[in-house]
Order: sequence, then structure tokens, then C-alpha cells
Amino acid sequence: GEYLLEQRRARFRSGTDPEGKPWAPKRQSTMDRYKRLGYGTLNRPLIGPSKALSRQIQRIVSKDGVVIGSSLAYARTMQEGAAKGAFGSDARGNPLPWGNIPARRWLDLSDEEELEIVAIAEEHLEGLLEQ
Repeated sequence: GEYLLEQRRARFRSGTDPEGKPWAPKRQSTMDRYKRLGYGTLNRPLIGPSKALSRQIQRIVSKDGVVIGSSLAYARTMQEGAAKGAFGSDARGNPLPWGNIPARRWLDLSDEEELEIVAIAEEHLEGLLEQ
């Protein structure tokens, strides 16, 4: 779980998906809105004024495994993307979201991470057998 948390944090620092491809950049209209609201320049993808998504990555550990994710309402949309109007419209009839949101994969496992998880598990099991 700790390994996966650190890998997700590293993704936010690098702004890349599991294959190392850069996340889609923010639209100029989004950056203009942040500036207009007094947040300054927030041009890194998935990093908003509160930085909540990058700060609130959670892990749930059980006897069966580990789950990594976020309880933030918009986390899935950031992972999978959404088309303009996919969530209906607001009280004024404006589409939600107001524009297309590209998928920025931050939760998926890379091939390297899958191999490292196996190595961590093997190391743990070897330690148990040696006791």
C-alpha cells in the first residue's frame, strides 16, 4: 500500500500516466478562470487550488489486498474523463461539465508497478518462511 501511494504521488509530480505519457494539459479557459478567481497560475494537470486530489489519495488494506483511490466526487471523472454535458445541466441550463474533460489516468498500474508489487509480496513471504 505504501509503495502504491508513493507511486501515485510521483504521478502527480511528473504529470504522467502509467506509461509515462504526459497528461492532457489544462485548457486555457480553465487557467484563465483560476487566475480570475485569484489562484494565480495553476497550469499543472489535475492540480487545482486546493490540491485535494493529489493530497487525498487513500489506501484501504484488508486481508485480501490493497485498494488505492480517492473518495473525492470528481476523482473518477479525472481518471476516466467526461464529455460535455455528460452529467446533465445546472439550474441555468448550462451543460455539466461545461466542456470535455480528457481522461488523465493516475490510478492504473504500470507494468513496472505490477512487477514491483509481486517482488514486494515475494520478499514478504520469504521473510515469513525464514522465521
